[in-house]
Amino acid sequence: MQQAADLQNLLRSIHRKSYPAYKSLKGVYQFDRYLLSIDHVQGDPFASPSHISVRISHRDAGFPSEYYKNKITKVTLRDYLTRQFEQQVNLYTFRAKGSGKSGLISVTHCGQEVLERTACEITEKGIIARFFIGFPANGRTINAQELEKILFEFLPVCVQKAFFYRNLNSRQLEQAIFLAEDQAYIRSELAGRSLAAFVADGSVLPRESGISSRPMKDSVPFYSPETLQVSMQLPHKGTITGMGIPKGITLIVGGGYHGKSTLLNALELGVYNHIPGDGREYVITDETALKLRSEDGRFVKDVDISLFINDLPNKKDTRLFSTEDASGSTSQAAGIVEGMEAGSRVFLLDEDTSATNFMVRDAFMQKVIQREKEPITPFLERAGDLYKEAGISTILVAGSSGAFFHIADTIIQMDNYKPVDITAATKELCKDYPLLSSDTPAFRLPESRRIMTKPAAQNPRRSNYYGRGHFGKEHNGENEGGQEGRQERLKTKVHGKDGFSLGKQEIDLRYIEQLIDSEQTAALGLLLKFAAEYLIDGKRTLPEIVHYLDNQLQKNGLSFFGEGSYIPCGYAVPRSQEIFSCFNRFRRP
Repeated sequence: MQQAADLQNLLRSIHRKSYPAYKSLKGVYQFDRYLLSIDHVQGDPFASPSHISVRISHRDAGFPSEYYKNKITKVTLRDYLTRQFEQQVNLYTFRAKGSGKSGLISVTHCGQEVLERTACEITEKGIIARFFIGFPANGRTINAQELEKILFEFLPVCVQKAFFYRNLNSRQLEQAIFLAEDQAYIRSELAGRSLAAFVADGSVLPRESGISSRPMKDSVPFYSPETLQVSMQLPHKGTITGMGIPKGITLIVGGGYHGKSTLLNALELGVYNHIPGDGREYVITDETALKLRSEDGRFVKDVDISLFINDLPNKKDTRLFSTEDASGSTSQAAGIVEGMEAGSRVFLLDEDTSATNFMVRDAFMQKVIQREKEPITPFLERAGDLYKEAGISTILVAGSSGAFFHIADTIIQMDNYKPVDITAATKELCKDYPLLSSDTPAFRLPESRRIMTKPAAQNPRRSNYYGRGHFGKEHNGENEGGQEGRQERLKTKVHGKDGFSLGKQEIDLRYIEQLIDSEQTAALGLLLKFAAEYLIDGKRTLPEIVHYLDNQLQKNGLSFFGEGSYIPCGYAVPRSQEIFSCFNRFRRP
């Protein structure tokens, strides 16, 4: 173990040398009450900044042990500490001068949701904080005096103020922990109360703007209609009331701009815990809920969509349907079946982003185009069986077709952002407007065994899809393809939340609407890269691969999939549903 003084001596010895001399700093150094680890040094001042981590023992950090007793409290504490650290480093970033990224100090920026991130990890031994520093230089000449200023003046202050319990607002932290435990309690109550979701009275659902997820100021607070109101006794907050959305089929209707999509958006993000003051803290949805939509042009591979689409004119087998360029209806049918495969218990749909011909066929259309001439069985005719036979509830926003009133168990009208239960009155009206009877094909659960295969190698001698890497034989038996020379690894490049490239392939995730952070997208790239290099072998099915990855995430976090001996800042754990969605869009033979 080297000491902080050793690092100072190294810095002074390389001052004004060429930039590669910075690599001699790599290692671990003992500072006052924490360890500083220089994990990766950037190649030049214009490259991605250097990876740094700090380790503090539980004894020195001083946090109550009940704050990291289980996963819920541990993730909440990690999130809270990351936010505190970001506030501190923002005061010092770029105060050291130089070329390119010189003087940059950055850490993850957290949004309104609480995610498990690599920026902060809590182990049995203590706390690990990960971040980036741009090592200063003038041109490509090392300016070690500026880096010494960062490591010995700025950073100690940030670490002390962010990661030591005695220096934090203990009441604020306690409120964050208590809120997380209350949120977990509500989530656990949903199943026992046969609810798909819960929206607390007083919640603020509208957001500040289309590009801001902060709560809108002076907006209309949410209050439940009496007929749907439920109350819960939370462990910390006490009694709370709100709207319970029952399992089954729930229809959300209302005029334009009255809050239908706002409510649906709050529900789709209710799969995550939110921070205090967000306005949606107590909007809790079944954790497996999946937002679905049509997606023209998406890749579909070996999906049994016969539940919705049959007897295509080209005689294509819809029990094992594949296409490079799906239509709106086939993409949405595939999305529903893939969601069933992913274990989702609630589907969220908005009529505006759905394929019209997939959702409903009105009476006149049924008269003109007979059943035997129409290959699509609309969602309208399947939603009831999805719940009765598969236990999957539907929450649907509709604004144009009245046919959905007939199948809904619960109907909520949004009137100027206020929910009104109109179920009873609407069901009376339905008697005057009966649906045309249709000969719906029998319901049959989809069946498919989707084996994942690698895309064809671009170069058989140096394939991007083979490689042993640092995991060796532990994960995939022998080297893929049986050739020892194939050592080239896949490269990934993340494009914000929208997707990433893997090798030469682009993975488009723009329509995975419950992806909320680019760090989740980065993690999906890491997971798919790992799968392509070690797991996809032409034998394992897609669910087998995803379940394996998800189990490793639950047990070991993202560190299991790291490159080399460490995992850097910049990744957030995605849900199993998003892992499925990502892998389903990976183009393969």
